[in-house]
Amino acid sequence: MSDTLRADALDTLFRSARSHNGWLDKPVTDGQLRALYDLAVYGPTSMNTSPARLVFLRTPEAKARLLPALAPGNIEKTRAAPVCVIVAYDRRFHDHLPALFPHRADARAIFEGKTDLIESTAFRNGTLQGAYLLLAARALGLDCGPMSGFDEQKLNDEFFPDGDVKVNFLCNIGYGDRRKLFDRLPRLPLEVACSFL
Repeated sequence: MSDTLRADALDTLFRSARSHNGWLDKPVTDGQLRALYDLAVYGPTSMNTSPARLVFLRTPEAKARLLPALAPGNIEKTRAAPVCVIVAYDRRFHDHLPALFPHRADARAIFEGKTDLIESTAFRNGTLQGAYLLLAARALGLDCGPMSGFDEQKLNDEFFPDGDVKVNFLCNIGYGDRRKLFDRLPRLPLEVACSFL
């Protein structure tokens, strides 16, 4: 069994962490983004499928391509964030299984031509990888602002026109301005959300 993290580390990852809407004018470097991926990549996925595809939008020009697809409430906070990540998933993930899951020779064939299995596997595991990205960012001292609120078709047409990769969600990353936080919303109690059988 793994060692339990100290309370302050748990606070950083969960209890004190917030979804940010405002950002300080402080850059996030390419080195930080590489370190972020290098940490998040170790989160588990089924059969090591690793379907997440991440597009880090760092420049005003890159973000300008995204802004027309955003809901009005997401435009200014995305423009202000140092980085906006498109968290997407690749429906051709199984092409990489010979390298990612080499001990099973038929791994690729399990998925080939099975559209529903491909879609559910890619979406589920890509979502997991997006969550690992948020935790890795927090662990490295960065703040996150995950978002829905975009026109999926517009975004896919602009960034993934071949149709194999699809957007899942967006996440602004940087150094959050705590003055712009909303009050923390309630969470469901264990008795409502959990069952013990």
